[in-house]
Amino acid sequence: MSMNKSLFSGQLVRLCASRPDDAASLALWSEDAEYLRNLDTDFAMPGSVKSFEKSNDKSSNSMEFRLRTFESDTLIGFVALFSIEWNNQCGKMAIGIGDPNFRGKGYGNDALRLILSYGFCELNLHRIGLDVISYNTRAIHAYQKVGFQVEGTMRESVLRDGQKYDRILMSILRNEYQQ
Repeated sequence: MSMNKSLFSGQLVRLCASRPDDAASLALWSEDAEYLRNLDTDFAMPGSVKSFEKSNDKSSNSMEFRLRTFESDTLIGFVALFSIEWNNQCGKMAIGIGDPNFRGKGYGNDALRLILSYGFCELNLHRIGLDVISYNTRAIHAYQKVGFQVEGTMRESVLRDGQKYDRILMSILRNEYQQ
């Protein structure tokens, strides 16, 4: 890794701390059922501005960043590393592009590269895992594009509109990232 490369800046997005005015955007995104149902296996539920005004979890086992565009400093989503087990050098990650105008345009891939670099080069992790619902094919493709591999399936573990879906378990190891 080149020391000239910015730790928090990619080609399209920057990893940023939460700002007080972010809460309104986060609350708006929480009303987007498609976003929520691709993001998480929990039931979809809108959040209030007040619920998003709390600062990032300051736990040493998780780091959450806001994603902002270089071009206009627009808040477009978030990316997080969480459930970090320091003794095992393992953690999980999550990402969401909340603003639909920025989906499918490379911002998520840029953010994925940034958070992997941060996890492996700054936090010294060895493995980063995630799970994704099988119908979220755009996310699965993005994860595979940056090097994640499918390692298993939790069969029919997500219920949506009366239909069962698999949860796909994926991970990437530091040596795979470095290749």
